[in-house]
Amino acid sequence: MNRRTLLLTAAVGLALTACGHNKFLTYDGPPVTAIVVQKANRKMFLLNGNTVLKDYDIQLGGNPIGPKQFEGDGKTPEGQYFISLRNPNSRYHLSLRVSYPNDTDREYAKSMERQPGGDIFIHGIGDTPGRKRGDWTAGCIAVKDKEIEVIYSMIREGTPIFIYP
Repeated sequence: MNRRTLLLTAAVGLALTACGHNKFLTYDGPPVTAIVVQKANRKMFLLNGNTVLKDYDIQLGGNPIGPKQFEGDGKTPEGQYFISLRNPNSRYHLSLRVSYPNDTDREYAKSMERQPGGDIFIHGIGDTPGRKRGDWTAGCIAVKDKEIEVIYSMIREGTPIFIYP
């Protein structure tokens, strides 16, 4: 291989590497002390104390009115939970698990002889074709992929999340 071909190949390789996108951002601002979700307004707020650090438009479960009660109801939970897991390998780009169901949710479902469901996350769109408008999740809170990258960088496990009707 001649020198010119070698240099051209190296330049193309570097250019392609530079174009690569790293979904793992860093955040060095004030800590997020709470997440507030307003289902009716389709808004999510990341707070430090009483200060809103970021706010996002969200998409919810395909049946968003009322709290999640049972597996398969398509509803997004309502109440106080916390972030229990950061998932870097999500089908939906990145995701943060919401600690639903809590003891009260499990007890209610059991009293109705049903299962409460689970696997509720804040996540991106990921590889879900055609899911860019309206409420479409199975009960999760969805944002754009670029937004979940920022959110993921800001949120730590244990962060409380308050989900309001």
